[in-house]
Amino acid sequence: MMHADLIDQEDLLGQLRSLGFDTSPGASAEQACAQAVCGLTEARATALRRMIEQMLTGSATILPAVRQAIDQQLLPALASYKQSHG
Repeated sequence: MMHADLIDQEDLLGQLRSLGFDTSPGASAEQACAQAVCGLTEARATALRRMIEQMLTGSATILPAVRQAIDQQLLPALASYKQSHG
């Protein structure tokens, strides 16, 4: 039996917490990402960008709900932050 590396909701929440982001217990991937982008600073934006790059370039499979949360919450917020903060 082959075991695939997966990035699920709990993995995402764990990674966000390890970077210092507060996530509500039982939060969905979308809720956690929405919370993470509130009050972005340069350091937080950089940490999120690195986390996303590692997830997207790694060999693990990102589950659809996690990918959707990244695409709909994190990426647009980071792009907006970059535009407004140069």
